[in-house]
Amino acid sequence: MPKGLMDYGFKNIHIVEEQAITDGNFPTVKSPNPEEKAAMQMAMDKAREIGADLVLATDPDADRIGVGVKDLDGNYILINGNQTAALLTYYLIKQWEAKGKLTGNEYIVKTIVTSELLGDIARKAGVEYFDVLTGFKWIADVIRKYEGKKTFIGGGEESYGYMIGDFVRDKDAITSCSIFAECAAWAASKGKSLYELLLDIYLEYGLYKENLVNVVKKGMSGQAEIKAMMEGFRANPPKEIAGSKVKMMNDYALSQATDIHSGKISPIELPKSDVLQFFLEDGTKISMRPSGTEPKIKFYFSVRADLKAVADFKKVEAKLDSRIEDIIVAMGLR
Repeated sequence: MPKGLMDYGFKNIHIVEEQAITDGNFPTVKSPNPEEKAAMQMAMDKAREIGADLVLATDPDADRIGVGVKDLDGNYILINGNQTAALLTYYLIKQWEAKGKLTGNEYIVKTIVTSELLGDIARKAGVEYFDVLTGFKWIADVIRKYEGKKTFIGGGEESYGYMIGDFVRDKDAITSCSIFAECAAWAASKGKSLYELLLDIYLEYGLYKENLVNVVKKGMSGQAEIKAMMEGFRANPPKEIAGSKVKMMNDYALSQATDIHSGKISPIELPKSDVLQFFLEDGTKISMRPSGTEPKIKFYFSVRADLKAVADFKKVEAKLDSRIEDIIVAMGLR
C-alpha cells in the first residue's frame, strides 16, 4: 500500500515502524482487522504525534481499509465503513461529473445492508445504482452483466471493502487507499478536511447513522433459535417498530417485496438468501441476516434525519443514536 501511494504521487507518507515487519503472528495487535478500534490504535497514536491529515490501514490480504481523520475539534477519530463508502462514492461521482464523463450510462453498486446514502448521492447526479446481496462476487456479477453496455464507476459495502473501477473485480484496499488519499487532497484544495467534506455530504443528503448488533446463539439449540427468530419475523412482520409504521418488507429467501399496508407483492430480482429487511415510514432500514459461518444473527440498523447546519450535527447524531437504541429495545434485542 505505501508503494501504491508513492507510485500515485504521494510523498508525505509515514509508516508505523513497529508494524512494518512482516510477521504472520501480527504481534502488535490482538486482531489485524481495520474494523476494530484497537487494531488502529498505533496508527492513530502516530498520527497525533506527527499531526497527520489522514490515517490509512489495510487488513492482511489488502482488501479492506480502515480510515482515521481529524474532527472539527482536532481529535483523531475512526470513520466507519458506510462513511468511507459515502466519501468515496461522492468523490468519484463529483470527479466524473467535473470531467464531463457522466452520460447517463454510468452506475454504482452497493450491498443491501450498506447505507442508502450512497443511493441518494448517485440518484442526485443521475447515476444509476444497483443493490446486491452481501459479497463482492455479486458486485462483479453486475459488472459482467452490463459489460460493454454500461460503465461501472465504483462500489462497496459497509464492512470496509470497496472497488474502484472494474479492473480488479473484488474489494481492493490498494486502489481504495490511493483514491481515498486523492479525495483528501481534493478536499484540502478546497480548504476542507475529510471530516468537513463528510459533514457537507450530510448537509446535502441528510445525516445517516448506522449500527450493527450481533445476537449470538450457541450450540444446536442456538441454530434452532436463530431459525425460529427469522421464521417469526417472516410469518408475522411487525406493523410498526418503535413508533414508526413499517411500509415494506423485503424477503430475499422468497425473492419478494411486500407492501405491508396494501399486501401487494413484487418480485425481487436477486438470488435467494436468508435475509429480511424492513423499511419504515421515517426512513429507517432494518436488516437481519443469520451468519453463514458463526452461530449468530446480524441486525443492521440505519436511521436518517435532515441536518440543517453543521452546528446541529452532534445534537442530531445523538437523536439518531437514541432512535437506534429505541428500535433495538422495541425488537427485544436488549
